[in-house]
Amino acid sequence: MPESLEVSVMLTATADEIYRGWLDSKIHSEFTGSAAEVDPAVGGSFTAWEGYIRGKNLILEPAKRILQSWRTSDFAESDPDSMIEITFQPGHDGTLLLLKHTEIPDGQAAQYEEGWQDFYFDPMQVYFSLYKI
Repeated sequence: MPESLEVSVMLTATADEIYRGWLDSKIHSEFTGSAAEVDPAVGGSFTAWEGYIRGKNLILEPAKRILQSWRTSDFAESDPDSMIEITFQPGHDGTLLLLKHTEIPDGQAAQYEEGWQDFYFDPMQVYFSLYKI
């Protein structure tokens, strides 16, 4: 049975800065500390963490929403892609990034929930507090 999770983080950046950074190979690599290649168009492919993560951009609504198919090398070949939906809620001191991750292979949601925090949200908080795009 597929699993799902929802996580969020408050970042000291605008929704536009975060949106553009997520879809920019150089900035995505800088804020995660690992190589990423992103084609920022609808239908464009991406890889992150030196190929551990890969997928496609399905819906792009600038500074509002990103919907991507998503999988890691931990997925079995027979597993369908999971989906991540990222939305942005501007606030007084920055932007709340909300991430919904669905269709995760059974038994893997806990590791991805921890991974989003450790390998994305924590470094993004540092990156966006130090740099402005």
